[in-house]
Amino acid sequence: MPGLIPENILEDILNRIDIVEVISGCLPLKRAGRNFKACCPFHHEKTPSFMVSPERQIYHCFGCGESGNAFRFLMRHERMEFPEAVEALARKAGVVLPQIKAQDHKGENLITQFYKINELAASFYAANLNSAAAVNAKNYLLKRGIKEESVKLFRLGLAAHGWDTLMAHLRAKNVPLSLIEKAGLVLSKQGGGFYDWFRNRIIFPVVDIKSRVVGFGARVLDETQPKYINSPETPIYTKGRNLYGLNFSKESIRENDFAVIVEGYLDFIVPYQEGLKNIVASLGTALTPEQARILKRYTRNVVMVYDADNAGQLAMLRSLDIFIEEEMEVKIVSLSLGFDPDSFVRKYGIGPFREKIAKAQGLFDYKLAIMKSRHNPKEAQGKARISQEMLGTINKFKDAVLRSEYIRQLAQELDIREDALLEEAKKVRKFPGYAGANLRPNAKKELNINPAEKLLIALMLRESELIHYIRERLDPADFMDEKISKIVSLCFNFAEEGKDLSTKSLLNYFGDEGLSQIVCESVFLPDELSQQNKEKLIEDCLCRIKEEKIKLTRQRLHEEIKRAQDSKDEQRLERLTEEFNSLLKKR
Repeated sequence: MPGLIPENILEDILNRIDIVEVISGCLPLKRAGRNFKACCPFHHEKTPSFMVSPERQIYHCFGCGESGNAFRFLMRHERMEFPEAVEALARKAGVVLPQIKAQDHKGENLITQFYKINELAASFYAANLNSAAAVNAKNYLLKRGIKEESVKLFRLGLAAHGWDTLMAHLRAKNVPLSLIEKAGLVLSKQGGGFYDWFRNRIIFPVVDIKSRVVGFGARVLDETQPKYINSPETPIYTKGRNLYGLNFSKESIRENDFAVIVEGYLDFIVPYQEGLKNIVASLGTALTPEQARILKRYTRNVVMVYDADNAGQLAMLRSLDIFIEEEMEVKIVSLSLGFDPDSFVRKYGIGPFREKIAKAQGLFDYKLAIMKSRHNPKEAQGKARISQEMLGTINKFKDAVLRSEYIRQLAQELDIREDALLEEAKKVRKFPGYAGANLRPNAKKELNINPAEKLLIALMLRESELIHYIRERLDPADFMDEKISKIVSLCFNFAEEGKDLSTKSLLNYFGDEGLSQIVCESVFLPDELSQQNKEKLIEDCLCRIKEEKIKLTRQRLHEEIKRAQDSKDEQRLERLTEEFNSLLKKR
């Protein structure tokens, strides 16, 4: 069911938007008769099998089975949750969403409280930085080239020396101590009591895409270790699921169609304040798949700029495979040893930094250079180690042409036979732990469905007036396939309640992808279907479905009769025989 959002609102949104317009904003569509087609964005293919119906306002891929309406497309393509997709299309359609009142869900209330606590903490830290006692902190930021407008924009703050200054502030605001602890802002002492997690540090609020404070990062003002500490994981903050600064840079990333990824807070702030707006920070030593998928909502092109030390190289190498698996294009900028984006921009300016980004290295050349620096490409053992590492990455590409080209280049670079590399590549691909072994993660789920049942669904969806006729002759239980039975039951309910049966709205009721696939495949059946004798077609389907049910029931009864005979259960045998004979007469 659509959930808390009323059905009529969802229907209104779908009626006001055009799915062709929504999807064409993400991929090029070409006219194909009454429909539009394209190469599917959800799996790799060379021949277009992704169809969009302007008449039914749905899409379906005959290659991988992905199907749905405009809500579903945004959820899959932009990695949105259902409420986010509804909100996005409501804005586009000019539909005002009602304020849905939560039915006193404790979990929802708790989440709201965590956001409020973090907001109070962020304001407290920001006020500390503006106080007279914050001279050292202000001088530190000035020394690091952080401008006053950046301090305000990113809500930088200061955690004071005291052990319980934030705790006392929040307690004065009547915030329960248990919630302050769960928000990751205080820690318990062994001997009892609590103390502030952040003390004597510059504070960087971590903000989500909706500009809500979900956590904090903190840096010391000197060279004390650890240099940085971050909020622990909480109900609203999970490490590796946020990108620092994305709430500010998302539109620029979309406009430029690429994102620059750096590692730390200052690596983001300094280039951003100097004019490089399409930038985010991963806030960790390695990018996560979740972060890559978030970025994929806005662009499929990234340029990574990490430190040139060993830790930075390792982080970069791990991230390359993630981007390949997400089918994103990645390039790499290697800064001179000792430089990070922050220090490079402060010394040379944003112009030379942009030049570095424009000349970013492709992933193949970057990884090969790293491997050559670690293993001697002149020696047989070195060639073997380099090949093994490179093939692990090459094999993750879903495009066979790209794999072939990179193998050809690798053979030239290492001066070895291409067929030898191809043989090794096959070994890697067969290895059970190889992440790219399933070359089509979205491979179509084959649905073994009775053709007559599927055809009857198609007829009902094309002409809703047929539903009453079919309903008088069949029950949902007469359909052998459980998925078909659910769809039929819903169609009958629509008819009984006098609702219009529109395919695009029907899909809102399906959490099971298989149901959407059946419905959408039925809609895209050949047009010749409508030119046939519908009455005869329906009668044929009805007869086949009834005969199939009788056949299966007869098989079941036959097996049960045999068991009753073996167990010499005369009473049960008599009842089953009577039921079997009655079934034969009915046929």
